[in-house]
Amino acid sequence: MKPLNDTIRATPPSGIRRFFDIAAEMEDVISLGVGEPDFVTPWRIREAGIYALEHGYTTYTSNAGLPELRQLICADLRKRYSASYAWDSECLITTGVSEGLDLALRVVLNPGDEVIVPEPCYVAYEPCVAFAGGTPVRVPTRAEDGFAVDPAVVAAAVTPRTKAILIGSPANPTGAVQPRSALEGLVRVAQQHDLYLLSDEIYDRLTYDGVHTSLGALPGARERTVVLGGFSKAQAMTGWRVGWICAPQTIAELCVRVHQYTMLCAPHVSQLAAVEALKEADGDVEEMVADYDRRRRVFVKGLREIGLDCPEPGGAFYAFPSIRSSGLDSETFAERLLEAESVAVVPGNVFGPSGEGHVRCSYATALPLLEEALVRMGRFLRSR
Repeated sequence: MKPLNDTIRATPPSGIRRFFDIAAEMEDVISLGVGEPDFVTPWRIREAGIYALEHGYTTYTSNAGLPELRQLICADLRKRYSASYAWDSECLITTGVSEGLDLALRVVLNPGDEVIVPEPCYVAYEPCVAFAGGTPVRVPTRAEDGFAVDPAVVAAAVTPRTKAILIGSPANPTGAVQPRSALEGLVRVAQQHDLYLLSDEIYDRLTYDGVHTSLGALPGARERTVVLGGFSKAQAMTGWRVGWICAPQTIAELCVRVHQYTMLCAPHVSQLAAVEALKEADGDVEEMVADYDRRRRVFVKGLREIGLDCPEPGGAFYAFPSIRSSGLDSETFAERLLEAESVAVVPGNVFGPSGEGHVRCSYATALPLLEEALVRMGRFLRSR
């Protein structure tokens, strides 16, 4: 048989899923591995979806998505972040942010183009760049700097083949919220070298200390920036699969073109549920975010008390403690913790070289389970 696609065959399976799959086969496991809210989608959003299903909203929508939903998204961005996009030409609805990232990369990149990716970063970034024909170029960030991106380090990585910079803030896996000054520095780098900026802002509402900065709202950024967002995290709608892209018209139109041939549209029922989420569910979101914040403070304090240095995560729902004091590398620590104490975490090295010496712990888990996980982790460290 002739060989299959070389790029896909060379891409390893997700390091997050590997530990999740192992934990799923064990009993009494506390999983801090998968980045999914433990909240059920708020009832008013579920009711909107049920109403839509019962009343036959089971057809295709326009490729770009329901006009009302796009209008609401653009109005929300304008209200929260002073980001201005035309709903009818610069916004489209995607099947989750994952599809949005894929569309944006396919539209922006030509074969061999380089994309600078600050790491540690979400495990899908580099494979998605490669699947789109590009070459990911890693630049490190440091725990000592709160995993803030250094624009000078990014600028030093630019070559004649560099086409874009891909960043997530608030970040998975570190929980880092990029300072406005760092983002402004990235805009200057992009202007100087004529680069595109791809900004994954799926965790924008999960910002605890300070205010989220939307990259597309910064001076000089709009004409070259693709902003990605969605409903999976803050609205606890992971399984509904609704995301969005806001971008300059030339980019947005081409994203719709790929979308119409590959996905056609996001689910009609899910889009109507997302309309309800934006119109009526802000209070539900605020309650969930407040709960995550309580868990964040308890869990980070607990990690420090058992001897794991942990940067304060400013957003998302991840802690990224250093495990160097254990004397183990990230993979070994995660494997032995799971075997000995039935606590599942994700080794930091799966998010890039800068993640080595850390593990990712999701605190999107009920507080009693987080407290029990801390007891077990402390016992594991004392046994070393």
